[in-house]
Amino acid sequence: MFGKDIGIDLGTANVSIYVKGKGIVLDEPSVVAIESDTKRLRAVGEEARRMVGRTPGNIVAIRPLQDGVIADFEMTDLMLKAFIDRVGGRSWYSRPRILICAPTNITSVEQKAIREAAERSGAREVFLEEEPKAAAIGAGMDIFQPSGNMVIDIGGGTTDVAVLSMGDIVTASSLKVAGDKFDEAIIRYIKNKYKLIIGERTGEDIKIRIGTVHRNGRREEMDVRGRDMVTGLPQTVTIHSEEVREALWEPISSIIAAAKSVLERTPPELAADIIDRGIILTGGGALLDGLDDLLSDELGVPVLIAEDPIHCVVKGTGIMLDNLDRVTRRKSG
Repeated sequence: MFGKDIGIDLGTANVSIYVKGKGIVLDEPSVVAIESDTKRLRAVGEEARRMVGRTPGNIVAIRPLQDGVIADFEMTDLMLKAFIDRVGGRSWYSRPRILICAPTNITSVEQKAIREAAERSGAREVFLEEEPKAAAIGAGMDIFQPSGNMVIDIGGGTTDVAVLSMGDIVTASSLKVAGDKFDEAIIRYIKNKYKLIIGERTGEDIKIRIGTVHRNGRREEMDVRGRDMVTGLPQTVTIHSEEVREALWEPISSIIAAAKSVLERTPPELAADIIDRGIILTGGGALLDGLDDLLSDELGVPVLIAEDPIHCVVKGTGIMLDNLDRVTRRKSG
């Protein structure tokens, strides 16, 4: 008895799981908490994320994926098994087929690591697909027609830029600059300007609540608490949206450069289609205030945010599972 097919968006920041016939059944942070001495699993997902930076010495919260690839194989294994058990159990699914998404430019070694992690979590067959393809399909683009579609997928660890036509990628670029690098840039800016040390959670909070990347974007402020580098004591400073824009310019300019490079390498006929249709933004980074307007200004092409951009990749895996014969796939073997 073979089980249901499963689609997994194995993201640096979040893992999302789609089960055929059920839709998205899990969306949790890619975090594992273990006891450092025994390596015993204490928590995964949201429960583990709440422990980041707040655990006693014997409990360590780990993010096993870095820059879109597996950095800690053992922990990824534990995390995947725990998540698959949580959504119904490996016995209930009885060796499913798993379609898993990865950035476009990962090495064969990294591909093998992702395949093995999926196989060890109970898969009968593993299919690897490129993230921007799944993101485009999940955003509702018909990539199987002979016309140009362009997607910019900004996740936690990687940004994938791709032009697709006839069901495949024509030109693409993948860079290790995305949500995590945005948070790091904010943390670094506050450390340099205010001599204040803040944690990852605070950096992300600033980005979400008051962050912008466009000169006509939001104008807000928030009080930020951290540790003063001089006195070592807790300190509060007020941060403005304009400062976040300044902090984010370096990583954002890398994404703009990658998008320009992909457009420059795109055949003229497909480029003309993209000018007509616009570029679709997917991934959590698509929600960054003013990013669509900034990219549109810089590229001279309309830029639209996908509906529910965070779940485009995992929704795309679901559609691909229904059409495995139509999708160009790299089968395990």
